[in-house]
Amino acid sequence: MSSPYSRPLRGNVLLPACILLLFRLDQFRAEDGMEELATEKEAEESHRQDSVNLLTFILLLTLTILTIWLFKHRRVRFLHETGLAMIYGLLVGVILRYGIPSTSYHNKTPPSCSLKERPVPTLLLNVGNKFFEYTLKGEINSREIHNVEQNDMLRKVTFDPEVFFNILLPPIIFHAGYSLKKRHFFRNLGSILAYAFFGTAVSCFVIGNLMYGVVKLMQVAGQLMDKFYYTDCLFFGAIISATDPVTVLAIFNELHADVDLYALLFGESVLNDAVAIVLSSSIVAYQPTGENSHSFDAAAFFKSVGVFLGIFSGSFAMGAVTGVVTALVTKFTKLHCFPLLETALFFLMSWSTFLLAEACGFTGVVAVLFCGITQAHYTYNNLSSESTNRTKQLFEVLHFLAENFIFSYMGLALFTFQNHIFSPIFIVGAFLAIFIGRACNIYPLSFLLNLGRRHKIGWNFQHMMMFAGLRGAMAFALAIRDTATYARQMMFTTTLLIVFFTVWVFGGGTTPMLSWLHIRVGVDPDLDPQPTSDSFQVLQGDGLQSNGGSKTKQESAWLFRLWYSFDHNYLKPILTHSGPPLTSTLPGCCGPLARCLTSPQAYENQEQLRDADSDLILNDSDLTLTYGDTAITANGACGRRKKSNSEEALERELEAVDHEVISRGTRLVFPIEDHA
Repeated sequence: MSSPYSRPLRGNVLLPACILLLFRLDQFRAEDGMEELATEKEAEESHRQDSVNLLTFILLLTLTILTIWLFKHRRVRFLHETGLAMIYGLLVGVILRYGIPSTSYHNKTPPSCSLKERPVPTLLLNVGNKFFEYTLKGEINSREIHNVEQNDMLRKVTFDPEVFFNILLPPIIFHAGYSLKKRHFFRNLGSILAYAFFGTAVSCFVIGNLMYGVVKLMQVAGQLMDKFYYTDCLFFGAIISATDPVTVLAIFNELHADVDLYALLFGESVLNDAVAIVLSSSIVAYQPTGENSHSFDAAAFFKSVGVFLGIFSGSFAMGAVTGVVTALVTKFTKLHCFPLLETALFFLMSWSTFLLAEACGFTGVVAVLFCGITQAHYTYNNLSSESTNRTKQLFEVLHFLAENFIFSYMGLALFTFQNHIFSPIFIVGAFLAIFIGRACNIYPLSFLLNLGRRHKIGWNFQHMMMFAGLRGAMAFALAIRDTATYARQMMFTTTLLIVFFTVWVFGGGTTPMLSWLHIRVGVDPDLDPQPTSDSFQVLQGDGLQSNGGSKTKQESAWLFRLWYSFDHNYLKPILTHSGPPLTSTLPGCCGPLARCLTSPQAYENQEQLRDADSDLILNDSDLTLTYGDTAITANGACGRRKKSNSEEALERELEAVDHEVISRGTRLVFPIEDHA
């Protein structure tokens, strides 16, 4: 029988228990609320820090632009804008590194553990039935392990290398192809290809072998702290062979230096960037069979050569196909009625070429370069007048900002990157190796090319090309892409120093070097004929002739006759609104297809549009190759062609200009007058 006091007693026990339970629940909720509040504050602080970092770079670019204006106003040429950006980046890096006080780490002894393999990039922990994900940020210098907040701040201003490849490099490379001066480029195409492909390969192997000797010397001297293989030396030779004479070319453009020397340097730098990145990928893909993965293996070597050819050709095809697709879309749609949409589509298609090539395992640099060349040759003719101006200005601005951002970041990275390895022997050896590699590239190839060139590459041109072998954005981007090992960290540090030295010293000495080598300046690229072996030409009779013979310059273009004939008669009419109607060039059986692919503008404009930047024109009537007022028929005969009214007016205007009247045997010099 139950007691009458049992029910009240049970109620007296449950009430305090319920109160205690509610109190604990409130306490847990309060703790969760505090954690959420702390997390929100950390996220807000991180967002504020990221904004400050981006603002720092924007202020650096703004200061660089203002200083560039001051230098141009004062006509100062000893320091280029990229050199200025690097100096400002260095100053900010010094402030971030040494001007901000460090905070001590609260735990005196951080927890330790041993791992047989490399740490995983993410770590998942279960703490009190709550799962936390931790991301590996990178290695911290053991001497600064207690300065956690400063390390975190320096790490925040260190960008992910993929930012350079996916965001900053595409507009730089595309602009190089889109703004290419085709006339002078294709006039020297054989020499450009030789310097870009054979020269870069020679430079890579010369530098790689010399640096392998330097590494062996470091090993003997006890200065080598970790593994450094022969393949690492070849990889360094590949990335440091990527020239970027942006400073020299900017001065050439400002002074209007010799157009063929400009074309040789510009063409080599554009193509050898592409060759260097594919070459470095091929070296990374070199994996011999057997226990020693760094020994020479013939099968692995030829496999790497196949990888090089496959990646380059695939990237080239992908870039060209994307340009062709864009040309077809702009031709067969009415996008020209909406310039904003047309410009947006052009921009997205061009940028997506880089990402598509990278996603497919090819090289985006090669793809976006040839996409730019294809877009300039075909798609540009389909754009409206507003879109042509917008696209050129858009990519010019993006190229300028991206390039100066990279050079500013180079200066910053010298102090904010936390795993620099400064080896005096390796650095000095690298400087000597790049000079020797550049010399082995320029002088022997120039000698061999001059054996087949009618217009020789003079010694002054060769010395200037040797001097202009600056390193820049591409070498830096390739070096920073992987800094996980001891060898790659040493390469990155040395590459930074090489870029600094070449941009400041060689870039600043460009103007005196032009004067010392007696290279022409003040040349109009649209009126300048092809120079002779002595880098000047004389006017004899009705046509330009070289000092060494009586053959005219247009005969040297016969190699491109078939290509220009095919392009003018078939590709241009298919992909653009210009060119002859396909009904007049295709066989009669292809009449329906020809009428479908031919643009109505081609019928309306029977006097075909000429590419203002093209060196050659093929007439439809007799398949003659014309240049200026001289024509070469298919059998090689030369004759005068009838000038149009616009050309006659242009000639009369040119004859009225005193400084362009040249007598027989007079050196062609365009002096620069200082109109202060």
